[in-house]
Amino acid sequence: MTTQEILTTLQKDIHSTVFATLDGNGLPQTCVIDLMLCDEEGLYFLTARGKAFYTRLMEHPFVALSGMKGGDTLTTVAVSVRGAVRNIGKGRLEEIFAQNPYMEKIYPTRQSREVLEVFQIYKGVGEYFDLSQLPPYRQGFSFGGEAVQESGYRIREDKCIGCQGCRHVCPVGCISNTVPRRIDPAHCIHCGNCLRTCPVGAVYKVGD
Repeated sequence: MTTQEILTTLQKDIHSTVFATLDGNGLPQTCVIDLMLCDEEGLYFLTARGKAFYTRLMEHPFVALSGMKGGDTLTTVAVSVRGAVRNIGKGRLEEIFAQNPYMEKIYPTRQSREVLEVFQIYKGVGEYFDLSQLPPYRQGFSFGGEAVQESGYRIREDKCIGCQGCRHVCPVGCISNTVPRRIDPAHCIHCGNCLRTCPVGAVYKVGD
């Protein structure tokens, strides 16, 4: 999937997401926030100036968010994003209300909307994770000039002895049957069994 397709899935199909921000004591706080718009320049949401969420955004303009859709675990698609935010004031507020008409029931008058301000996640990195297919599918992405961040486990080709240990303990079968072994990062679920099992230290972890 392209980054834009993933962001569109997050904004339109998932829509309601859990945001994490830092409070004045440097402690994480979460709240559920709807994503109102997305385009090639990022994601957009809004909040009221009187809310603690607004204060946290202004003091620490960085967020982490996750959203998911599906009837149960094995039909779930989840998307996570970490990125920098900026306040764009009333910019795109009218467009947000036009594309999300339910907002008129919450803020029915123009006067009641005076407290609202729009924020843009203008750069970030993220992960798309699809459990509706087996083995699960994983894809990193980025936008706003950020680099895609690798994660999971890899095998050093010069150290692999082809012993099959990692293949025997991999729950999703994402390790090649050729030597040197290779891990398919699109299907790795980051369990770490391969790292624990490798007798020669050929497996290593990348990313967070």
